[in-house]
Amino acid sequence: MDGIRLLLCTDMDRTVIPNGEQPEQTSARERFTRFCAQPEVKLVYVTGRHLHLVQDAIAEYGLPEPDYAITDVGTKIYQVIEGEWFELSGWEAEIDPDWRGKSRQQIEDLIGPMDGLRLQEASKQNRHKLSYYLPVESDYQKVMSRIADCLQQQGVAASLIWSVDETTQTGLLDVLPRNATKLHAIEFLQQQLGYRRDEVVFAGDSGNDLPVLTSPVQSVLVANATDEVKDAARQIASENGYESALFMAENTRIDGDGNYSAGVLQGVWHYVPAFETLFEKRGMTHE
Repeated sequence: MDGIRLLLCTDMDRTVIPNGEQPEQTSARERFTRFCAQPEVKLVYVTGRHLHLVQDAIAEYGLPEPDYAITDVGTKIYQVIEGEWFELSGWEAEIDPDWRGKSRQQIEDLIGPMDGLRLQEASKQNRHKLSYYLPVESDYQKVMSRIADCLQQQGVAASLIWSVDETTQTGLLDVLPRNATKLHAIEFLQQQLGYRRDEVVFAGDSGNDLPVLTSPVQSVLVANATDEVKDAARQIASENGYESALFMAENTRIDGDGNYSAGVLQGVWHYVPAFETLFEKRGMTHE
């Protein structure tokens, strides 16, 4: 087991934060925290939350402090050193050219008003993130197509990410620079830190995780994800030819051992069995 290491990248809400409808396995977060404290593991949170909401969640739910955090749906990356958070300016420089010199306000003006489309709060916007609410019953694909056409005509390279907050049944639509997705941010960090593809595992639960879940990145879809997301992940991963890089965590027992952080560890054991052996060897059983 010499030389094993892991860049563990995980979404927060309803992935390691048990704020969905399904139960959390007893002591799951404690085991997750002990695992992430191992010297072979670097922890990266990958989330739609902005910095202060990430920090609030860590404190509220007793989550381990990460080594890095990819926030705002992939538009910002922070390194965490002894409790201090430092933004990586190199990532901003990486994604900025996609906006073709336009500000977030100019991007908003290009899109203009559309039926059902409503700006999210100012705290959920940033230089490279324009976020809207859109009713879940809307034809979101039609809206996304119209937005894509508007931006393409102006030479703006964008990624449009749709997801649903299952706790409030609220539709969320993020307009980002083309390369400012969770997937590209993970790949950027992987390259910067010098990790091989087989040394990276991602875990998620929602629609805005699909670009990673259906990519070559070894990924875990926790068992508490909705059936809609599970079906989409299977279909797109199959279409992309990456079925082997998608692991679907399962509740094999009645205590939710595939939900949330327990499901994340289930996926890690799947991809890197040596870590389960190491975890047990050090007296930190996952039972």
